[in-house]
Parts: sequence; structure tokens; C-alpha cells
Amino acid sequence: MTSASLAIVAWLVGLAVGLVHFAALQRTLELYSTGFVRFAVALTLGRFAGTIVFFGFAARLGALPLLALFLGFLVARTLALRAAGKTA
Repeated sequence: MTSASLAIVAWLVGLAVGLVHFAALQRTLELYSTGFVRFAVALTLGRFAGTIVFFGFAARLGALPLLALFLGFLVARTLALRAAGKTA
């Protein structure tokens, strides 16, 4: 796999990881507000663990995949903020 194609795949994975991360964040806020604190804490820990695993795997592949994954994650953040009605 060339470095360019690896970067594109890493960007797409970063976008997917970011979308899942921020969807889980929204669900965590809903759980906190309804009083399900244990589930919210468990979801938060799972969200962090999943994100760290993907970033760690990208870091093992090199600097370019790590940066591409991070850029995809930032794009997902922007999309999540726009969906929530806030500015990025």
C-alpha cells in the first residue's frame, strides 16, 4: 500500500472513529441528564478506549497515517458541531 493510499484510508477511518466518538458523546450527555450515571461513565471510558486504540494503531503505522486520522477526526468534530447547531 502506498503512503498516499494509506493516508486516505487513515483519513476515512479517522472520520468514522470521530463520528462514532461524538455520537457516543451525545449519548453520554443524554444518559447523564436522565440519571444513568453508571452507564454514562462506562460509555465515556469505552469511548476514550476506542479512540486511543485507533490513534495508537495509526501512530504505529507512522506520522502520515496518524496525521491523516487526526484530520478525519477533526472533520467529524466539525460535522458533529454543525449537526448540534453550534459553530465549529
